[in-house]
Amino acid sequence: MFDEMPQWDVKSVTSLISQLNREKRYAESFFVFYRMLEVEVRPNEYTLAALVHASTVLKDISLGKQLHAYAMKMSLESHVFVGSAVLDLYAKLNTIEDAQMVFDETRDPNVVSYTSLVCGYVKKERFDDALGIFKTMPEKNVITWNAMIGGYSQKGHNEEAVNLFIQMLRENIVPTQNTFPCVFSAAGNIAALKMGKSFHASAVKNLGNIGVFVGNSLITFYSKCGSMEESLLVFNKLRDKNIVSWNALINGYAQNGRVKEAIGLYHDMREEGVEPNGVTLLGVLFACNHAGLVDDGYAYFNETRLKSPSLLEPSHYACMVDLLARSGQFIEAERFIQNLPFDPGIGFWKTLLGGCQIHLNMELGEFAAKKILALDPRDVSSYVMVSNAHSAAERWDRVSTIRQEMKEKKMKTVPGCSWIEVGCDIHVFANGDRRSGRPDEIRAVLRYLYDHVAEYASSSSFRFC
Repeated sequence: MFDEMPQWDVKSVTSLISQLNREKRYAESFFVFYRMLEVEVRPNEYTLAALVHASTVLKDISLGKQLHAYAMKMSLESHVFVGSAVLDLYAKLNTIEDAQMVFDETRDPNVVSYTSLVCGYVKKERFDDALGIFKTMPEKNVITWNAMIGGYSQKGHNEEAVNLFIQMLRENIVPTQNTFPCVFSAAGNIAALKMGKSFHASAVKNLGNIGVFVGNSLITFYSKCGSMEESLLVFNKLRDKNIVSWNALINGYAQNGRVKEAIGLYHDMREEGVEPNGVTLLGVLFACNHAGLVDDGYAYFNETRLKSPSLLEPSHYACMVDLLARSGQFIEAERFIQNLPFDPGIGFWKTLLGGCQIHLNMELGEFAAKKILALDPRDVSSYVMVSNAHSAAERWDRVSTIRQEMKEKKMKTVPGCSWIEVGCDIHVFANGDRRSGRPDEIRAVLRYLYDHVAEYASSSSFRFC
């Protein structure tokens, strides 16, 4: 290909390398580069930027570093195109500190440079640094906004993701189809139904017809908010439903305790010729678990084991253990664990312990607790579960021992968290958090409620537990 080129100059060779990159023929890009050097055609900043990008896609940090060194040798490392490409390479494959160093050395960094650095900090969960860079950007585009919103949403910083989206709209940045799934995920995680509906309206306004990518995230959002009628409405309006669409609605019904609808939709899906996958089965098993349908759960599980065994993952086996344990069938649950085709992880013993807590089966609970602590002596949630199991059985000496052990190991539990949507604002409350903007009002309302409950208790047969 290279030998057939009419001209062997840097412009034509760089154009060829860029074309090969667009066709995802990255290895051939480097072959052309090596031939370029052999015929003594000197690469420029655009050539090196394209090659560094190819190294990033190939996840070859060693090759990328060699190109960076070559750029430094040619005094091209501070050029914005080379700098942006090298920055993206280090942000994705190396340390964020190296990426920051390249950014600092780049002359006149552009929006691509800023976006790569922001994405790098978000990936490392260094949100304060990401936000600091984001705020100093002379120009923000929709890709940068999406990176920030998506990063916050994926890492569970839901309130921040929602607030950033609102700020984005206020700055007249038009969201894309890549923006909305992250926003709907964040809004769903904090059950902000009213706010999410306004985001739905924004999606219709800015995107026109809702495609399957955004539509699937909407189905999940409404399901998390308990509004299954809205989920079904979105599902029915989707033109090109895929397996994710069906799974989102089935799992939504299952998680909201609407078992009949979940299982009915599963059979509708099969009748329409859509083959279930592992996520589908998980939703059906969860529905059976919610209703205590042990025989039905076994039937769906065994059908899959016989016809499509490759779909089964540890999560499906764990769901079966949970189904058996919650229904009090401990002999079957223990036998099921013993016959697993793999070594049970800590999650299986936690599941069994959870069932033992419900039915106060302390003998088996103690056995499960020992397995848990043997597998992960530093897992805080395991200690909490074991402590709760002993509390339920009123074995206070064991509770005291476990709490003392947690204290000696300096283990800290994650504080409880809740939220409420008031108007267009989301208020988040954490256990022991005194940073709320209206603490006096909150305490006054709590005192008012407490006094009225106490007054009712003293004048009736009602008693505090």
